[in-house]
Amino acid sequence: MNIEDIARITVDCGFHLHKNLGPGLLESVYEAVMADQLARRGLYVQRQAPIAIHYDGIELPEGFRADLLVEGALLIELKSVERLSPLHGKQVLTYLRLLDLPLGLLINFGGETFKEGVKRIVNNHQN
Repeated sequence: MNIEDIARITVDCGFHLHKNLGPGLLESVYEAVMADQLARRGLYVQRQAPIAIHYDGIELPEGFRADLLVEGALLIELKSVERLSPLHGKQVLTYLRLLDLPLGLLINFGGETFKEGVKRIVNNHQN
């Protein structure tokens, strides 16, 4: 399955999750339910996947943690805030660079509509 197919499934799961649970729950709730829904669709999902940092001869094996890593290819960062800030997108791009992945999804479940809370973040990705 290619990354665009994984992303489509993820967005569909997120849409239904937002529609059925609504906004305003804790991020950890959305993370757990989203991981379950993706797994039910046959995808391998890691929760709180470690992201190592390598810099100037130093290695920090767990510098950061990605909320969800799907099929080892798609990074998903979840938020439950009223509005996304530019910093959230930069966070996802940093994670993509550290993992050398082409595509990530920033999904905010705190907004009134799902559409306003989904952002594709690319790192040298080509369709």
